[in-house]
Amino acid sequence: MLSEQSTATVRATLPVVGGAIGEITERFYAGMFAARPELLRDLFNRGNQAAGTQRQALAGSIAAFATYLVDRPDERPDAMLARIAHKHASLGVTAEQYALVHEHLFAAIAEVIGEAVTPEVAAAWDEVYWLMANALIAIERRLYDEHGGAGFREWEVVERVAETADVATFRLRPADGRPAPDFRAGQYVSVQVELADGARQIRQYSLSAAPGSPIRQFSVKRVHDGASPDGEVSNHLHARVHVGDRLHLSAPYGDLVLGETGTGAGFETDAPLLLASAGIGVTPMVAMLGQLADAGHQGPVLVVHGDGSPAEHALRADHEGYAGKLPGASVHFWYERHTGRAAEAPAFDTTHRTGLVDLTDIAVPKGTRAYLCGPLPFMRAVRAQLIGKGVAPADIHYEVFGPDLWLAQEG
Repeated sequence: MLSEQSTATVRATLPVVGGAIGEITERFYAGMFAARPELLRDLFNRGNQAAGTQRQALAGSIAAFATYLVDRPDERPDAMLARIAHKHASLGVTAEQYALVHEHLFAAIAEVIGEAVTPEVAAAWDEVYWLMANALIAIERRLYDEHGGAGFREWEVVERVAETADVATFRLRPADGRPAPDFRAGQYVSVQVELADGARQIRQYSLSAAPGSPIRQFSVKRVHDGASPDGEVSNHLHARVHVGDRLHLSAPYGDLVLGETGTGAGFETDAPLLLASAGIGVTPMVAMLGQLADAGHQGPVLVVHGDGSPAEHALRADHEGYAGKLPGASVHFWYERHTGRAAEAPAFDTTHRTGLVDLTDIAVPKGTRAYLCGPLPFMRAVRAQLIGKGVAPADIHYEVFGPDLWLAQEG
């Protein structure tokens, strides 16, 4: 809880700091990377830095957290904090690094805001920072304890499958022969690769198989602009990683999960669900459908997906196959154009439409819990339609590939 004195100061200065937070975060990253270039090379995503999306996500999270402290003094934005903590843990962020962030962030605040940063203002925002940082450190410590510590483990590629022209699925087993740790459907792993320039870049990929398998499976969509930092890892994986090669994977992380155990136990078997995805966002949804099928879920399940065409629909056979095992499932696919595999017979009765995902004519049962994954415009549109149909905002959960630019809207 923010102290009474700091609450008043933060409330008074939030418009100034919030208005400048974009410039503050830009200078923060520039200063930190100048002092510690290895962080950009081996920890931070160079693609997100080049695009500016990481700065936007940091700005949004700081502003959202400060606003939450001021407007809801007796609460804490646990959903937002958990999402950030899971991403940090997948990267191996340490408690000591928060002091480094503090040093460069507050130097940037003083540089941008100038004389308005009085000792009182500095102390108030320092309190905001450490409330957020200490909450994240505590969550990350618990996550590390669950997995026996931070860090990466070596895995061997045992199979590679071309799902589409631009999506490859990699299946791996632990290289050391020890058992694979449990995971929950919807979670992701960080994959670390060494690039040609020596950088050890890290990207997150959702696990696309149901829990319980000793094999890890994730699918990678190639970013065609491979010359930019945004596509350097996906192109490396597509071009250079084959059966017998080894990759470094983190433990599984992520809070977009069904139930509390990742095995179906503890999850109401008759709860109505909606699993909506677009593009490569299908990966966690396929894992969730596999979990539901294994758990014998009996309730209604709306399966919604949008893609460019049937030929671009990665994991389509699994998507339809798992849904076909659920007695209460109905499947609705939208394709911008019907080319490639359009003539193939689906695994069971599947509704195909042309265009973008539109839930206008889809009946959504009362009490539905929705899980979304895909590009932000898609998720925002689906979320708005679901709220319009009476789904509670608290029952709509999402996963973002990359920096979470939706953080400031959460709560």
